Amino acid sequence: MDNLCPLCGSSHVGSYYQHIDAHYYDCKQCQFIFTLPAFYLDADSEKSRYDQHKNDPNDANYRAFLAQVYDPVVARLSPGAQGLDFGCGPGPTLSVMFEEAGYQVDLFDKYYADDPQVFSRQYEFITATEVAEHLHNPGWELDRLFHLLKPGGVLAIMTKTYDQVPDFSQWYYKDDPTHIGFFHSNTMKFLARQWDAELDLVSDNVALFHR
Repeated sequence: MDNLCPLCGSSHVGSYYQHIDAHYYDCKQCQFIFTLPAFYLDADSEKSRYDQHKNDPNDANYRAFLAQVYDPVVARLSPGAQGLDFGCGPGPTLSVMFEEAGYQVDLFDKYYADDPQVFSRQYEFITATEVAEHLHNPGWELDRLFHLLKPGGVLAIMTKTYDQVPDFSQWYYKDDPTHIGFFHSNTMKFLARQWDAELDLVSDNVALFHR
């Protein structure tokens, strides 16, 4: 087949799982699972789903969820470090948590905070929480983020990995039509090798890459 892996560009991909709404492929090189553009939502439909997200900085439960990223990242930062929250969504909250602790955080989201100037800057930390599974060009996007880091900086990616999923056909995470790419822990290791980065797999859904 002519399809290339959108994460690593390999042609060594094969059919993985198919149902009426999508056809998924897996990459033999980096173990990324993905679907094709024919199954992507259009921009209006995608945004309408994101508009339904009720992200609120005053929601203690949501803060506890984001603490999975906040805690390991903040433990590695120097005072006053500047960061980027990539894919901040309609109710930025992780950035508020960092700012409350004295850090400066820029925001980017293609629908809610479309500020291309962030890509001309460098950062001590970058967070992408529940973002990577939505990216149309994950290889290019994630590589761009990693190379915005200053030496010693950290990129935090939070996304559900499928390592422990016994049956992909029953996995709830794939049922969101905006979720178009899925990572294995070996995918994270592949990225770390590509970037010559130190990798810290904090949990089954949080990976830290140190430049």
